Amino acid sequence: MGFKKYIVFSVLFIGAIYGYTFSLELGDFKVTILDISLLLPIAVWIIVPLVILFIATIGHILFYGLINVFKQRAINKDKETMITLIKSNLLEKNPPKRFKTKAFKELSAVVSQLKLNVKSDTFTSSDSDLNSLIANIQDIKAGKHVVAKSLKLNEMSELANQNLINKVNEQPDFSVDVLKKVENYAPNVVRQSFINVINEKSMTTIKKLYKNVKLDKDLARRLFEKDAANNEFGFSSEEISKIVKDLQYTTEDYLALARNYESILQPDQIIALFEKLSEEIDASTPAYLHVLFEYEMIDKVREIVDTTPEGEYTSFKALLDLKDAGKHYDLESISYK
Repeated sequence: MGFKKYIVFSVLFIGAIYGYTFSLELGDFKVTILDISLLLPIAVWIIVPLVILFIATIGHILFYGLINVFKQRAINKDKETMITLIKSNLLEKNPPKRFKTKAFKELSAVVSQLKLNVKSDTFTSSDSDLNSLIANIQDIKAGKHVVAKSLKLNEMSELANQNLINKVNEQPDFSVDVLKKVENYAPNVVRQSFINVINEKSMTTIKKLYKNVKLDKDLARRLFEKDAANNEFGFSSEEISKIVKDLQYTTEDYLALARNYESILQPDQIIALFEKLSEEIDASTPAYLHVLFEYEMIDKVREIVDTTPEGEYTSFKALLDLKDAGKHYDLESISYK
């Protein structure tokens, strides 16, 4: 029964009792307490307990109803705080968690130890802000750069890092800006920016920026391939030499470098480059020998390998023996040792 109905039916019931007893003409009854006398019709005395019970019941209902209102308000507030906690979790933030109810406190302690993710591409909830936030997060993870004022990312989070990478992928000019101030960005953002600049910009631009980047072998390979394809404004032999010296190239790396440049650089340039490298770095000597073979400088090859121990550069020595015997083989079919 609803509260309003209870009041209406209670008043009607009390009124009916009073009307019935009053119609019986039972007379009056006097009550004396501490020299205070009160004379009332018996019909009134009969309904007095009912009225007191009615008032007490209303008070009881209002009291516990008010308690329930405060409890529900606390639950609603905790629900909002939980939504905020979920948003913060998705954004990789750690906001203060102030919950009023025990159940939500326990739940928040569990959620705080988890890393939430969205399973479905189509997320829906009753909270429009949460829906918008997750849509933005999904866009970022899909490779889109999201610019939303409401999306207050933690700058140190993986999500912010991914959004920044998306930006450099979408905006080559921003990649250039990143490389101008690499100290302001994470290493992976700098790396991706450099890859984008290699792919999208000219060698003139690249030569102004590459020294700002800590190169590894993969980045150097991309850089040299770009240089080989655009050699008109490419690296000098000295610049190539300086780059590779810092990368701890293996013999195979130097051979790949030689093959990359052998059709681009002038013969005297590439020979001078690898001659200088071989004088300083033993691992580059096979690449130097490879270049000499490519340009049929057999006497120079013989001069180098004849002074080496018996087990060293055996492939090149075998090639020399084959040439002396009048047999010619492609260098690519020989394993360099």
